[in-house]
Amino acid sequence: MPGTPRTPAPAPSPALLTAAPAPAAPPASAAPASASLAGEAARATRRQLLVGGAATLGAVALASGWAPEAHADAAPRPGRVAEPFTLGVASGEPRHNGVVLWTRLAPDPLAENGLGGMPDRRVEVEWQVSRDEDFRRITTSGTVGTGPHAAHSVHVEVQGLRPGTPYYYRFRHGNEISPVGRTRTTPAPNARTDRFAFAFASCQSYTSGHFTAHEHLAREDLDLVVFLGDYIYETGEAGGAGRPHVPAREVQTLAEYRVRHAQYKADAGLQAAHAAFPWAVVFDDHELENNWADETPYGGEPSEAFLQRRADALKAYYEHMPLRRSQIPAGPDMHLYRKLSFGNLVDVHLLDTRQYRDVQVADSERGDPSRTLLGADQRAWLLNGLSSSRARWNVLAQQVFFSQRDFAAGAATDFSDDAWDNYRVERDTVRDALARVRNPVVITGDVHANYVCDVKADFDDPGSATVATELVGTSFTSGGDGAEQNPGDAVQLRENPHIRFVNRRRGYVRNVVTPTGWTADYRTLDYVTDPGAPITDRARFVIDDGVPGVRPQA
Repeated sequence: MPGTPRTPAPAPSPALLTAAPAPAAPPASAAPASASLAGEAARATRRQLLVGGAATLGAVALASGWAPEAHADAAPRPGRVAEPFTLGVASGEPRHNGVVLWTRLAPDPLAENGLGGMPDRRVEVEWQVSRDEDFRRITTSGTVGTGPHAAHSVHVEVQGLRPGTPYYYRFRHGNEISPVGRTRTTPAPNARTDRFAFAFASCQSYTSGHFTAHEHLAREDLDLVVFLGDYIYETGEAGGAGRPHVPAREVQTLAEYRVRHAQYKADAGLQAAHAAFPWAVVFDDHELENNWADETPYGGEPSEAFLQRRADALKAYYEHMPLRRSQIPAGPDMHLYRKLSFGNLVDVHLLDTRQYRDVQVADSERGDPSRTLLGADQRAWLLNGLSSSRARWNVLAQQVFFSQRDFAAGAATDFSDDAWDNYRVERDTVRDALARVRNPVVITGDVHANYVCDVKADFDDPGSATVATELVGTSFTSGGDGAEQNPGDAVQLRENPHIRFVNRRRGYVRNVVTPTGWTADYRTLDYVTDPGAPITDRARFVIDDGVPGVRPQA
């Protein structure tokens, strides 16, 4: 029932490989592969992206004994897979003693059956982790198996690493070596931590623009990237940037969702950003379909067909993300809400605002106290986590606009039915819990615009206390080039005095957190419909320790 969380999938045996349960054979219903995209992915792999830059494969391979010419598989043989690492590598879910490493073997990433051109059999993949980017001293290594049941994706949960330490990692299948990625473990629990740097953004429509922002992101000095939803778009649109979706229709099946994820993952800029830092990801709506709510499609009725589509979408999502085995979907259900901690400095609560929400209603019904966006179990988990946190900064990383936002001028009101405003009583409960913890900050995606908001004790009383800060990040590309502001933004600013800043360019928010303050840089591009845009610091805001609200900086 809506608002009722389901039981997450049970953890499999404690092997290093995490793979989703095997479904029935996927239908071969996607459109033919794009040769140009596959070629772009292959060229990116040959460049051997190393944390956003080129590396010399031969020197790195020879240093560790992974020289292609020295390997037993070097001789051509039937069934040999060439160029399997077209989708790059990624890491995520960092802990003080480990991290998740990800790749997917896909020599033909847009193959219409969703299996990436791999043979219909189980294969083995080797992996290595090293403190050195030349892999002269291997910290840990192993071999894992994968197969068509998981679209030949690989999830390695590495353990036994040192806290607060950078590492390099890579994979090999047969004679082929992957690009090299860089990752970092978190500080030890409750350890004194003087600096945490991270970026967040969301909404990266492939058809709306080039992933130039990812290229800039890969050059930052960060400990983490937080992605707040809409990693793919399910639509069949062609867009205006010369990057049409494949297939050229709205995706519905497991095979089609796999192809769509592969199309996005084959982008060289996105690969560089994944290879540079560990990521923490949550989905929003377009990973499945626009504005869905629990078991209900937007404007539709619950059905078995929608639940099957949801199961297919979440399975494909897991297969393409650096997530732990605790996130493996069980049919249409996926346990995604969780907490990441960075020493004694920052606790990040990652929320799921889709799977448990009640359906959207008209403004006249938004004050119903029984309505939920989080579901009872997630709400209890969050409130308990906030009340027990010992961190200096407490972050809610979530998808939809948290602060009140009235779009209508004068006495009339007009609120978004897909944001927290449509679940007002529960939003106010969470807001009151934030008011009781140290340095609460909400980070948000979804709306394809930059905002900064004072979270008020009473949004209808501008004179009430500011109890927290909401930082809303723009999209990477969704919405096209964007603008400084839209005509309706003047009304928003006038009707919602707690909104301190609005900007509609594309980019991301870079944050540096210390014991004494939080600095947020809104980094934007003037255009995304053509490649190569420079990035600029559009605005900077500071939150002081112990003082809710922001100070704009010149």
